[in-house]
Parts: sequence; structure tokens; C-alpha cells
Amino acid sequence: MDSQLKKGVLEVCVLHAISKSESYGYKIISDLQGIIEMSESTLYPILKRLETGGFLVTRTAEHNGRLRRYYKITPLGLKKLVSGRNDLLEINVIYKKLFGGKL
Repeated sequence: MDSQLKKGVLEVCVLHAISKSESYGYKIISDLQGIIEMSESTLYPILKRLETGGFLVTRTAEHNGRLRRYYKITPLGLKKLVSGRNDLLEINVIYKKLFGGKL
């Protein structure tokens, strides 16, 4: 998959994973398991990029004696999620027209 396309898809997946409630890295990876493969080394740069862009906010809290960073989607992040969802739907329509829904 083209790296720019994959980057956009991964961002939408991460935003979706935290759209209903705040979450943390390991849980995000677990929530996306079976949907898309993602490692910690892939996830954390995406989270940082989304945070820098104003799509996420973070807070740090202690959990079992360790600090854990929690991520929460912002209103701007929700807009990006909707836009990304619409892009994926458009890609799906194009795919079906080109290939008749077959691989």
C-alpha cells in the first residue's frame, strides 16, 4: 500500500479507536487487532502527529505504579475522523466500480 495512503488510513483507525472514550497505547493496539496490524513503533509517531495537529489531547496518570499517557479526541479530531471516513467510503466506491467488489 502506498505509504501516504496507509498513513491516512492508520490515522483514521487510531482516531476511531479513541472516538468514544479516552484510551492509551496498548489498548488502542488491542482495539484495532483483527482490523489492521499496528505495532507500538507505528502507533506512537501517529499519536504524536495527531496531538501536534490538535486532533488529540493527552493526560498522564499513574496506573499500577507507572505513568500512563491517555489520549482523547478533540472536536477537530472528530472532524478529521468524519473526513477520513468519507474518504474511505469514496475509495470503496471506486474499488467496487473498478473491480466489481472482487479481489
